[in-house]
Amino acid sequence: LGRIADLEWLARAEFIDEVILALPGELSKAREAAEVAFRNHLDIRAVPDLPPGPWPDSGLDRIGEVPVVTLHRELLPCAGLFLKHLLDVGAAALCLGIVSPLMAIIALLIRMDSPGPVIYSAERIGAEGRRFRCYKFRSMVTDAAQLKEDLRAKNERLGPIFKIDNDPRITRIGRIIRRYSLDELPQLWNVLCGDMSLVGPRPHPIDDVNRYELHHYRRLDVKPGITGLWQVTARDCPSFELNMHLDLTYIENWNLGLDLRILASTVRVLFAPEGV
Repeated sequence: LGRIADLEWLARAEFIDEVILALPGELSKAREAAEVAFRNHLDIRAVPDLPPGPWPDSGLDRIGEVPVVTLHRELLPCAGLFLKHLLDVGAAALCLGIVSPLMAIIALLIRMDSPGPVIYSAERIGAEGRRFRCYKFRSMVTDAAQLKEDLRAKNERLGPIFKIDNDPRITRIGRIIRRYSLDELPQLWNVLCGDMSLVGPRPHPIDDVNRYELHHYRRLDVKPGITGLWQVTARDCPSFELNMHLDLTYIENWNLGLDLRILASTVRVLFAPEGV
């Protein structure tokens, strides 16, 4: 895929999980690669420089006939992630059942307010760069995507994401449902499908992701969420770097209790909205 000098970029851009060092006799290069891999939270294994032979009791792993020894393995909270999955599926199914009458009313209002489909779907970038279709109630005019490039010079966010206050593309009903984040309700279906989580970094459009810098790709290590740490602490701040800092803080300090606190804070924010 590239040279050792490219490893940091490749680790992020190609969503690499593991590096295998096969550099017998080149200790300085092996150390350089191992340090980059460790810094980027990759598993590290190495091919030892052993004399030929079967060595059945060596205690090494093998890839085919090649012996490898594990130098570092990233610890994953498997039990916690399983509970997070159960929370996502159970809560999403329960919420869909509870809010379905409200969703039907919103759909009717959108249909009466402006021409076009009730549900807006667009490709977003999910965990490890996988694309998926993200669903929302349509809150903009039908040609919003085409108008976006014409409005990009008015972008009020600092960084690759696009956002402007008083966006002229937003419909009358759209302003109401966006104020209370009701346009996000169809994403409960994305959670049931496994493309999203209840809590996580927000999924960005493809054209915004194409403007990422290298370190921004770290936010794609986990599933995107309907709500997240940024939404409940700094949703009106225009700084993409603060957004990124909060997303990485969430990723690096994740536990199930943090998800529950963010969900509780989300309810508080929705009942005292400060704008979208």
